Amino acid sequence: MNKYLRQLFTAVVALFVILGLSSTIIMAVRANALNNDPRNARSLYHQLGAYRGAILASDGTVMAKSEPVNDAFKYLRTYSNGPLYAPVTGFFSINQTADRGLEASRSMLLNGEADSLIWQRAKAMLTGTTNQGASIETSIDPKLQQVAYDQLGTRDGAAVAIEVNTGRILAMVSTPSYDPNKLATHDTKAASQAYNELSAGQNSPLINRATSQLYPPGSTFKTIVASAALETGDYQTDTKIPAGASYTLPGTATQLPNDEAQADGVNGQISLQEAVAWSSNTAFAQLGVKLGASKVSDMAAKLGFGSTITIDGTESTGTPMTATASTFPSDPTDDKLALASIGQGDTTATPLQMAMVAQAIANNGKLMQPTLVDRVRAADLTVLSQTKPQTMANAFSKDSADKLTTMMESVVTEANPQLVDGIKVAAKTGTAQIGIDNSAIDGWVIGFAPADNPQIAVAVLVHNTDVHGSLAAGPIMRAMMQEALQQ
Repeated sequence: MNKYLRQLFTAVVALFVILGLSSTIIMAVRANALNNDPRNARSLYHQLGAYRGAILASDGTVMAKSEPVNDAFKYLRTYSNGPLYAPVTGFFSINQTADRGLEASRSMLLNGEADSLIWQRAKAMLTGTTNQGASIETSIDPKLQQVAYDQLGTRDGAAVAIEVNTGRILAMVSTPSYDPNKLATHDTKAASQAYNELSAGQNSPLINRATSQLYPPGSTFKTIVASAALETGDYQTDTKIPAGASYTLPGTATQLPNDEAQADGVNGQISLQEAVAWSSNTAFAQLGVKLGASKVSDMAAKLGFGSTITIDGTESTGTPMTATASTFPSDPTDDKLALASIGQGDTTATPLQMAMVAQAIANNGKLMQPTLVDRVRAADLTVLSQTKPQTMANAFSKDSADKLTTMMESVVTEANPQLVDGIKVAAKTGTAQIGIDNSAIDGWVIGFAPADNPQIAVAVLVHNTDVHGSLAAGPIMRAMMQEALQQ
């Protein structure tokens, strides 16, 4: 009899152990997966029933907030001027996990579930009040954002503005945009239909063109080749380098021409400053080859190329907001290196990346970490965190930065006076050829102002246009600088 009791006892203990292990796995190991499972109705009700904190612009303008509603979910997420701020906010939807913008990168704080809000949750539980999420105060300047958005209009493109000394993103626009309110509706059928329509195709408005789309940067990349040359100590602004009306790409019969006669130089030679001012393809293709891939690649890497750039958030606050890594070819043949050195071929960049290049030149060679959030506040207005400027890299010396500034000023004063309207500007335009038989253009401009005391760095891209970057993107940059500097 004792034998059977022992066997029964052992079986009961084993069952309790199995029950304990299964409960542990469900509650701890698989908790996040189960919470994020779209079939989990209780999780859905919990998320939509939470009072998410507001997302605010730098002047307090409300970009996103939760409104009480009389339905099973209690609160509806609403977006004021939704398309204007969509690249910043992202969306919070009934049937799609927040996977972009601040709604994703600060999700745990917005819904009140972050570890830093444990006391607020405890207080709400003890007092029987609603637990409220934290509010996110961004660096976005609403007026500057509006100007950039209006200037881009119906065109496919992006614009980014960065505060030079801090890396704070003052404007980040992507067009075409979308209205997050259509995805935030509690009508599941309407939300699904809206998402399916918006996400269809390669040109989806859901794609943030400022951070998640790569484009050939064209002649704006010449600033990086010029900085690599200056850092060797062998080049000055007046150093003569080979140019000419055309250049045969090494090992090929392909001729690379210039767009302007001034870019050819005199007797096959041109100064480095004039090569920048007139955007000499022949000069920079040859300069890139002479410097070698490692020097150009190393400078590009110092400025952020080859690395995914985290703009906001951590794993503990949500899904980090990142920018796709810009690219420069590794170990290219000389013909490909020549093309890559003028921002064509296998060189690609995001508009944010090229705004960072302009920011580094304006900031004496110091590349700052780009940020979107100034501070986070709990519902009782307690400051939970405040962003401090951080240096990503000392990409090049102040001396090189000063010389680059001088050369970029000549881009404006000599070749593109239309970029100036009462402001001293340093800039570099870009006209990247794209499409079948190079039939279309990605028009670029990067720059900063005032050139002698930089406050704002800007990058503008207009995709698939039919005019040079100075004409497509230049007026947008000028309008943004005027708005930023008149405040």
